[in-house]
Amino acid sequence: MAEQFQPWKDAFLQHLQKPSVAAPLKDAATSGHLMDWTACLTGAVVRSCEALGWHAAGKGHPLDLLPQMGQEYLGIDAMAFVSASAGRWPFPLAAFELENSKADDRVAYSLWKVLCLRARFRVVFAYRPDWEQGRKLVHDVCADVIGTIPPDQRAALKGETVVAVGNRGEGATFPDGYFKFWMLDTNLGRFHKV
Repeated sequence: MAEQFQPWKDAFLQHLQKPSVAAPLKDAATSGHLMDWTACLTGAVVRSCEALGWHAAGKGHPLDLLPQMGQEYLGIDAMAFVSASAGRWPFPLAAFELENSKADDRVAYSLWKVLCLRARFRVVFAYRPDWEQGRKLVHDVCADVIGTIPPDQRAALKGETVVAVGNRGEGATFPDGYFKFWMLDTNLGRFHKV
C-alpha cells in the first residue's frame, strides 16, 4: 500500500503558508465563520492535491478529467485522481469530506461516506473551537462509526483514513497550530494522532 498521507499533508501545510491562503482561512477559523472556512479549505485541499500531480475537483474547482465534468463527484466534497490512464472512469485516489457542522452525527456521516468508497486515501475534515472538543469528536465518531464495523470488514478496509480537525488556533502558529490529524488503525479499530 502506497502511503498518501505524509506527502499530501506536507503539500497541504505548505500551501496553507501562502499569505493569500493563510489570511482568509485563519480569519474564518478565528471568527468561527465556518462556511468561509470550508470554502477556503476546499481550495487548499484541491491545490495540495494538484501539487502532488493529482487531478482534483471540489466545489468551485471543476475537473474535466472524467467524461462527465464536475466539481463534486458522488456527493463527496473533493476528490483526486491520478490520471485517466486507467480508463475513462478511473477510481478516485483520494476522497475528502469537509464538514463544518457542529453536530457529531454529521461528521460521523462524512466518515461513513468516505469509508464506503474505493479510494486509497480518505480524509474527513471537521472544525471544533478548541482541542478538547476536537479530541472528544474523534473519540466519539470513532466509537459511533468504526466501533460498529465488524472486525473482518474493518480489516478489509484498504488505504489510509484520516480525520483532520481544525480549530481557532488558541494563539498557536498557523497552520500547524490550527490542524491536528488522526489516522485510523484498522487492526485496533481506533484513531491515533499523527
